[in-house]
Amino acid sequence: MALYVQKFGGTSVGSVERIKAVAEKVKGVRDQGHQVVVVVSAMSGETNRLIELAAQINEEPTPREMDMLVSTGEQVTISLLAMALHQLGVKATSYTGAQIGIRTDSAHTRARIQRIETDELRADLDEGQVVVVAGFQGVDDEGNITTLGRGGSDTTGVALAAALKADECQIYTDVDGVYTTDPRVCAKARRLESITVEEMLEMASLGSKVLQIRAVEFAGKYNVPLRVLSSFEDGPGTLITADEEISNMEEPLISGIAFNNNEAKLTLVNTPDVPGVASRILGPISDANIEVDMIVQNVAPAGGYTDFTFTVAKNDFRQTQRILQDQVIPSLGGGELRGDDKIAKVSLVGVGMRSHAGVATRMFKVLADEGINIRMVSTSEIKISVVIDEKFLELAVRSLHTAFGLDRADVSEEQ
Repeated sequence: MALYVQKFGGTSVGSVERIKAVAEKVKGVRDQGHQVVVVVSAMSGETNRLIELAAQINEEPTPREMDMLVSTGEQVTISLLAMALHQLGVKATSYTGAQIGIRTDSAHTRARIQRIETDELRADLDEGQVVVVAGFQGVDDEGNITTLGRGGSDTTGVALAAALKADECQIYTDVDGVYTTDPRVCAKARRLESITVEEMLEMASLGSKVLQIRAVEFAGKYNVPLRVLSSFEDGPGTLITADEEISNMEEPLISGIAFNNNEAKLTLVNTPDVPGVASRILGPISDANIEVDMIVQNVAPAGGYTDFTFTVAKNDFRQTQRILQDQVIPSLGGGELRGDDKIAKVSLVGVGMRSHAGVATRMFKVLADEGINIRMVSTSEIKISVVIDEKFLELAVRSLHTAFGLDRADVSEEQ
């Protein structure tokens, strides 16, 4: 008998019919003799509806009251799913995050899980019940309801799997696994049988939206096997594991290509090259809670001036420009600001890079052969990222996908 934690997202429970389908899927696993904990999100669109209601009452509601409000979305889903299981003759009990003992800090709307009290949960499982838990929420030591931030139901699922030492945490969603790249951009993308936690973290942070980053981090920290599966069709999905030998039996050079076209590039040209220049440029940006991604500083020429380039999220572009013009350039005593919000970042990801030289050279040649100019480069042990003009994004992804042997064999060149 195995113990599975199954998480179903908002699309998977988006209607009464889909909730009934989830109940059937859970019953199938329970009928095989396994123990099951089910974590669910609010029904698709419900959280946005609640947020819109709040905005009609108060444009700046307190974070505590927002948590009280949005946490009700999951409460609806857990009760409906428990009812659907009862209708199928399956013993089930639903719990909010607070009831099941998910203890968090007091950072409303972005709380972090501190501990999970599992005694009651284990007792229910031992009695043969399916335990249905509201994702995305918990309770602080003062008894206040808290939420974990958008995508927090994934984190709830992985955290429960870690606390219970589950055999597997299964994330059911509207895709049937993790792909080598977005199939909407590259028709030849193929589903991966397995991928390492390291690779999945890189893919998630670089633009792949299959899993929430915090959930993958949790899985890596507590060695929880994750599997991404489709709610709407049967299949093996993609296993995400810390074991590189299992995940890379065929030793591919790279596992996938991630991309992000939601970035903008800013460059301070002819900035005085003085000690601490990077801190003086980025300090005010950080103070404004703007996250900086890639950074390149050119070697200062003999004249004592340097160029400093970095990227931010596209929706932070204008604010960052104002900070640089109004605060940074005057404090440095000079410099010219240039900006570009028509860029994209394309990244190769794979643990196979550790044992293969020349990956970057090969990547650069593929892009050069397509007439694509590289604006910035960033590397890590298992990742190479380049910034290019946004208009070349799809061409770059498809060309690299083919060049590094990731194409599906059953898709013709014409597609």
